[in-house]
Amino acid sequence: MPSDNKFKKFKSNNRRDNNFKGSFKGKDNYKNKPRYDNQSNRDDRRSRFMRKARGEVMMAYKATAIDHSIIEAIKSYNELEKIRNIVYERLEEWYGAYFPNLKLNNHETYAKIITKINNKDIEMENLKGIVGEEHEKILRLIKSSEGFPEIDTEEYKAMSALAEQELAIIKLQEELGSFLEVQTKKLMPNIVYLIDYKIAAEMLSMAGSLEHLAIMPASTIQLLGAEKALFKHVKFGSRPPKYGYLFKLPEFAMLDKKEKGRMARAYATKISIAARADYYTKRFIADKLKESLNVSKKKTNEN
Repeated sequence: MPSDNKFKKFKSNNRRDNNFKGSFKGKDNYKNKPRYDNQSNRDDRRSRFMRKARGEVMMAYKATAIDHSIIEAIKSYNELEKIRNIVYERLEEWYGAYFPNLKLNNHETYAKIITKINNKDIEMENLKGIVGEEHEKILRLIKSSEGFPEIDTEEYKAMSALAEQELAIIKLQEELGSFLEVQTKKLMPNIVYLIDYKIAAEMLSMAGSLEHLAIMPASTIQLLGAEKALFKHVKFGSRPPKYGYLFKLPEFAMLDKKEKGRMARAYATKISIAARADYYTKRFIADKLKESLNVSKKKTNEN
């Protein structure tokens, strides 16, 4: 008898265990059942998710329409600059094989010469209409060149078309530059009064918005544009950078390394104040900041 009771108890426990497992099995089946049965519901859910994601991204950057337009314009300008330099290198290699002595630093003038001159037989007046006062010097360079023979007609046609593209890129850059100058003066007049509008646009692009630039400390503004050098310093222990985009200012050209660091700190401090004025108070204080900056320049030059 005792053995029968044990068997019944064991059997009942198995029954409860089976019921327990069955209940979990039903929940798993419910969980695995698709919540949306048709494609339209899934598309609707996806579109709501994308709208929410875009809204959160815009809130994260907190960029206005004018911030965004300046950022995209300066990025486009810089990309065109790279393309223009590459095209100029190709033109210089190609056209330079026929006129090796013709070395010019002006990309636009070089491209204009290519579109008008395909041999050494050129009149002075025609060249003067292309390059202006330097026509005599350029004519001597063309006449004295001893490169390949005269350019073939089909080859010159292709070469001239490439030069036309160089001129078109230059014109597009000028239009973007005019747009940037107007928009940056409208958004951040204090900053543009202190530094070049292109440098101001690059700083805005790196910061993401004027608000982010306004809350940045001066030490961070000083290093905007030097992210790669800063990364090398942190990872490999190289020398830390002292300036980024500020290096493009003409005032830095004639300074020593130590003086460049001091000047970069002075500019970054004033830009930080100017950014807060542009975003928060909307008051023009750049003239006072410029006077203070000139005092710092004089001290740096005296030292």
